[in-house]
Amino acid sequence: MPTITELSELTGDYVFDTAHTRIRFVARHTMSTRVRGEFGEFEGGAVLDGDRPERSSARLTISAASIRTRNQQRDDLLRDKFLDADHHPALTFTSVHVRQVDGTRYKVAGELTIRDVTAPVTLDVALADAATAPDGGVRLGFTGSATIDRRDWGVNWNSMTTLMVGPKVTLEFDVTAVRRS
Repeated sequence: MPTITELSELTGDYVFDTAHTRIRFVARHTMSTRVRGEFGEFEGGAVLDGDRPERSSARLTISAASIRTRNQQRDDLLRDKFLDADHHPALTFTSVHVRQVDGTRYKVAGELTIRDVTAPVTLDVALADAATAPDGGVRLGFTGSATIDRRDWGVNWNSMTTLMVGPKVTLEFDVTAVRRS
């Protein structure tokens, strides 16, 4: 696939390719081990303006019930007690501002909603790849992360949780987006 080198060539409306996108998290448990997991069901997209990146935007909706850590008992606890997925089925992110840091790195400020609590978060995002597919479509690869304090969203179960689970959670993502227009 030919690589695209000019940001202006990236302008368009994109949808996330869920088969090639990963939304992950890392949290500390008992202050020594790390628990890693991911969300398996989500949808999202972006509107990119290659000439004026500050006009770009992104959105993501994640199914809270799709959380997976490779431990069924922990997954059930996270779903039921931490995320309360029955009453709050979705986690959402909507960007409010995009700032280009350098040629391929961006700060994407937005609003993250978890358990019906909305708080600001800023993602560090890098454009990792941009290419034209054999069918003529444009595919982009982004990587990024943000560290949040889960307590800002009321993600806690009980007083023991406060002692056993670190408050900081690192969100990590590898996104493949396909241009629709």
